[in-house]
Amino acid sequence: MNYKPIILVAGEPNSIFFEILFKVLKTKKIKSPLVLIASYKILSLQMKKLNFKKKVNHLNLRNIDYYKLNNNSINLINVNYNQKKAFEKISDKSNIYIKKCFETAIVLIKSNFSNKLINGPISKKNFLKNKFLGITEFLAKKFKKEKIAMLIYNRRLSVSPVTTHLPLKSVPKKINKKSITEKVLLIDDFYKTFIGFKPKIAVTGLNPHCESISNINEDEKIIKPTIQNLIKRNFKVSGPYAADTVFLKKNRKKFDVILGMYHDQVLTPIKTLFEYDAINITLGLPFLRVSPDHGPNEKMIGKNLSNSLSLYKAISFLERIK
Repeated sequence: MNYKPIILVAGEPNSIFFEILFKVLKTKKIKSPLVLIASYKILSLQMKKLNFKKKVNHLNLRNIDYYKLNNNSINLINVNYNQKKAFEKISDKSNIYIKKCFETAIVLIKSNFSNKLINGPISKKNFLKNKFLGITEFLAKKFKKEKIAMLIYNRRLSVSPVTTHLPLKSVPKKINKKSITEKVLLIDDFYKTFIGFKPKIAVTGLNPHCESISNINEDEKIIKPTIQNLIKRNFKVSGPYAADTVFLKKNRKKFDVILGMYHDQVLTPIKTLFEYDAINITLGLPFLRVSPDHGPNEKMIGKNLSNSLSLYKAISFLERIK
């Protein structure tokens, strides 16, 4: 069986990504060929710094035969980046380099070379410059997709926020029937297509205990009627549930996915429950984009102490996909 390649965009050069990639390559057997898009210079410097040795197979972007690829070497498409040390402070210096890496990956995806992309962490503050809420939205713009969702996936329980990286004061303005319905449809389609069953989705309320002391109660006026409408359309949806109790063991075991109204409402408990045993999947793109569920972790770079589980889970998930 030929496994379609998995494209790896290294992301921020001053991060823990190469460290965790080296750990995965050292300890795990991966059948799908990995094609890394990164700077050969940075790769070499960090291999030396982190005491990792592996042959590098230089690829030509315009002429790659993936049937001949394997993981005996690091399959690399080089994107030039000038840095003298293995690690420096994260800054705007890497922005053009990161952009070129993503553009190279997009060329491969649009040419049907692969439908699987993993990107390493980036600094939202430096790279996105408040133009996009996250890489989810950055890639959606590149592929002209408006209906997207962030799913933090674990086979036992996944979560998805209706709004992603928004300040709390902006969240209520974005909670409406359309936004909730779109997320439910994307989650339902993903589970049926890639996991093999129709998911049970719990929807949280926006306010504490689904109650509000203001004249507007979004839980009663927006969220509850939207759920009732989705139930009539035969989706396995229920709620709204109070976010402080839906994650209790006896409650969460009833569901496959918990859909929350904002980022930390559902990401904080899922990371508390599973730590690195979860991956970030973008729903709604014409390919599967997955990333380890953590950032560049600047405080840990060069120490060789970072946990590689989330990257391995991302690779393992994509290996199952045709």
